[in-house]
Parts: sequence; C-alpha cells; structure tokens
Amino acid sequence: MKPGFYTIMAAQFFSSLADNALLIAAIALLRELHEPAWMTPALKQSFVVSYVVLAPLVGAFADSMAKGRVMLITNAIKIVGCGLMLVDTHPLTAYALVGLGAAAYSPAKYGILTELLPPHQLVIANGWIEGTTVGSIILGVLLGGTLISEKISGALLSFDMPMIDTPINTPPEAAIAVIMSLYLIAAVFNWFIPDTGVDHRVPSKNPFYLIREFSHCVVLLWRDRLGQISLATTTLFWGAGATLQFIVIDWASRALGLSLSQASMLQGVVAVGITIGVVLAARLVSLRGAVKVLPIGATMGVVVMVMIFVHNLWLAIFLMTAIGACAGFFVVPMNALLQHRGHVLMGAGHSIAVQNFNENVGILVMVGLYALMVRSGFSVNAAIVMFGFFVSGSMLLVMWRHRHNQVIGAEKPPIGPL
Repeated sequence: MKPGFYTIMAAQFFSSLADNALLIAAIALLRELHEPAWMTPALKQSFVVSYVVLAPLVGAFADSMAKGRVMLITNAIKIVGCGLMLVDTHPLTAYALVGLGAAAYSPAKYGILTELLPPHQLVIANGWIEGTTVGSIILGVLLGGTLISEKISGALLSFDMPMIDTPINTPPEAAIAVIMSLYLIAAVFNWFIPDTGVDHRVPSKNPFYLIREFSHCVVLLWRDRLGQISLATTTLFWGAGATLQFIVIDWASRALGLSLSQASMLQGVVAVGITIGVVLAARLVSLRGAVKVLPIGATMGVVVMVMIFVHNLWLAIFLMTAIGACAGFFVVPMNALLQHRGHVLMGAGHSIAVQNFNENVGILVMVGLYALMVRSGFSVNAAIVMFGFFVSGSMLLVMWRHRHNQVIGAEKPPIGPL
C-alpha cells in the first residue's frame, strides 16, 4: 500500500471514532431533556438526511478539489455541529449539521481509494478501511458509553478552567467537549493526506446540471448488472445496521436490564463481530468472487431473529458477535465491487455520492419505520422478528435477481472490466 493510504486510515479512524461516540452522547442528551422515545431513532434520521438531500452536490464537491482538503473542510463542519449542542441547540438540529459534514466527507473518504490504488488492491484496501472504521465504532460506542457514565462524567465536570465560564454543565455536554477534540485530531491527519494528482476540474457548478448528472449516474449504476446487486446489498446493509443500533439499545434494556452506557458496550460487541467478518473477507474473497457472499446476508436476518429467545448476557455477547461477523463478511466484498463498478462507469466522487444517496435512503426508511413502530407501541420482540424477516427476504430477492442477471450476462457482457 502507498504511504498516503495509512494517513487516510488514521483520519478516518479518528473522525469515525468521534461520530460514534457523539451518537451515544446525543442520545443521553435527548434523555436528559426527557424527549419522547421515538426521538432516539429520529436522531439518526436527522444525521443522514443530508446524505439524501445533498447527494447530487457532494459528489461534484468531492471531485472539485484534493480529497484531503474536502475532508478537512467537512471535519470543521462536524466540530461546529458539536459546538451547537453545547449552547442549547436542540440535539436533532445540531446533529443534523454534523450529518451535513459527514455527507460531504464520505465521497472524499472512499473516492480517494480509487484514485490512489489500482483495482486489484480495492478489496484489501476496503478491508483495511472497514476494519479501521469498525475498530473506531467499537471504541467510539465504548468511549461514548464511558464518557456519560457517572464516574467519568463526574471527573470531567469537576475540572474547572480558571477565569473561564464554559457552557458544560451536564454529563452529555462534558462528553461532547471531549469528542470535539477527536475531530481536531482527525483534521490534523486530513491536512497531511497527499494530493493524488487527479484532475479536479468539474464540468459545471450549476446545481440544475449537477442534479441532472447525478440522476443519470443513479440510473446508470442501477442498470449495471453488477452495480445494481452491490448497490442493493450495501443499501440494505447500512439501513439494517443503523436500525439494529437502536434495536440493540431497546432490547438490551428490556431483555437484559442494561443501562444506556452498558447497552452501548453491547453495540461494541457487534462491531467486534464485524471486524472478524471484515478480516475473513479481506483474506478469502476476491473482487471477482464478491457475489458469492450473498447467502451470508440472508443468514444474518435469521440470526437476528434468535435475539428474542436470549436473556443471558454471555449468550447475547455471542449472538451479537455472530450477527456482526455475518455483516462484515458480506459487506466488504460488495462495497469493493460497488466502488469498482462506479469507478468504471463514472468518477469516483460521483459514484460514492450515488452509493451514499441510496444507502441513506435505506437508513431513512428503515430507521423511520422503526421510529414509527416505537411510537405505535410495538414490542421490541415484534420489531426484531419483522426486521429479521425483512433482511432475509430482501437478500433472497437480490440473489434471485443476480441469477437472472447471469443468464442475461451470458448473452451480453457488462460494461468495462470484471
């Protein structure tokens, strides 16, 4: 791997670490304000709405300048969003601004891989990036849970800066202040990300042109026989993963009697499983054989439904690890395949923006449905069963579609290599 790749990994690690710790702190802030339960999953919706609304623009923005500079600017937006939480801005509003920064950050983060590395290294690179991201998820949710715990938050709040009156008066606010420093560390690494030398001129800055171009890219990727399979799979994965975050928190509270801080630790266990799956996928699956992992996605939905029978902590840890391993093993090859097909069909930033748009539509829909179920009084177990059936059924449909595409592909090969 080129040296610049490791700088990208470091920047991604600290930015993602802060993102995941901030989610736990924001949930704690909502609970401190005694907001209704449905607002907790709505928090995720406020974060990802920018991915959907700004998708036609962020790809062109990511391709308009060096990717490291894009990551630096968008990281600064995240810091401003954190600051707003400390000055009594409602968490949904402030978290939405953090999501705005993340939406513009993502095309640069993934797009630079296709600029920096040859296609045969993309699965390995994605394995490293996803592994780093998952590591940051594990540590991020653990850090978020630790920072809002009574002992640590008490120590943070007891610290007083001489002659400076800060707006930090509660455990969630103390946690957010620490999280802001992580974004600053990520910004330092952003500064040192190398310019890949790719031409950063964009055809037009007219938003109407960008919307038309983006719509064309969406259609192009969905019509590609390999692109549509990988895009459908990653869309399902991220929608399911975001929903599972909140399901685990509610399930851990009701089935295992865990607090928010303790439930966040259980989320970290899922991430450990994802790491195992990511490592196995990077070692065992090639880009050409990426579609062979589709049955693992269908299996994951079945494993999720087992949650309703679990009331023991150690058994829950084992189950969360298994769910994470299934997820990690099938998403890395699909992500690499999607990036490759997008790079063949359009620019790197544009393809990642299309990917983000679809994946975050999936998050909005699935998390929105879960929020509606919570507001309507559905039990956690009912939500788990419906969720598991949906994941398995959707993956079976994707597998059927792939077999259909193979029949067509025997008559007409896909555009570009692979």
